[in-house]
Amino acid sequence: MARKYRNQNQIKENIAGYAFVMPALVTYVLLIAFPFFLTLILSFTEFNFLKVRSLAKLGKYISWIGLDNFRAILRDRRFMQSISNTFVYAFTTVPASIVLGLVIAYLLNGRVFCKKPLRLAFFIPYISSIVALGAVFKFLFREDGLVNRALMGLGWIAEPWKWTVEPSLSKIPIIFLVIWTSLGYVMIIYMAALQNVPRSLYEAATIDGASGFQQFTRITLPMVSPTTFYLVIVRLIAIFKIFGSVNVFTMGSSIASNTSIVQEIYSSAFSDYAHGYASAQSVVLLLIIILFTAINFGGQKKWVHY
Repeated sequence: MARKYRNQNQIKENIAGYAFVMPALVTYVLLIAFPFFLTLILSFTEFNFLKVRSLAKLGKYISWIGLDNFRAILRDRRFMQSISNTFVYAFTTVPASIVLGLVIAYLLNGRVFCKKPLRLAFFIPYISSIVALGAVFKFLFREDGLVNRALMGLGWIAEPWKWTVEPSLSKIPIIFLVIWTSLGYVMIIYMAALQNVPRSLYEAATIDGASGFQQFTRITLPMVSPTTFYLVIVRLIAIFKIFGSVNVFTMGSSIASNTSIVQEIYSSAFSDYAHGYASAQSVVLLLIIILFTAINFGGQKKWVHY
């Protein structure tokens, strides 16, 4: 009798557990799992959703073309340029935001006047509208903007630079925008990590005569290396998926010198209506993210200290 009673309670607990999990599970299947597998399938097809007249006959409008989309990607100079641009964004903004975020977090973690207002000031750009921030940076970097005025005032340039027009300069404002918007997130994560570094280590190092720089390099950096590893992974994935900062800053213009991978995917899907080709581009982006994530996981043993 007691065993039967326990089984009934177990069934009730299982039903309650599934009831709580079901909304999240349904959301995951509909918004993540299903689109993911559908994208994999469509990447091997030629498909234009606008031509679909009936969902019941959806297969009629999908043409299986095998690897043709991926062969076309290898010949697509514009998409290859977008990959190169995204690599530039990743290899400039990720190290810069992590280094600056760690330095700011380290300074604010000490005895600093107006610590809370400063933390808020650095974090606000991360939660602010990218449209508003893009408008601000576009104002700063226009020909008669504050950046050109400051550089000319210092005598570093003779005439205003066309930051948003010149292909050699157009990435720079976007890079500064991405660094500024991500700095607050990196800083907050590092501040949480620094709270877990034992103060006794710094006290012992001070007694041994270690300087502040030595304490930072020999204690702080190794102790927060797992956090650094996490931030490298997260920020790389975020930059490889960058869209808003580029699209808003250029106001939707498709300048090949600064387009990102996601911007090219968006253009293929919603400008050219080549949804099969856009799906293949998405798969390539996924493979790039997996590759760099695997490289980071493979190299963590050499510099991450748990």
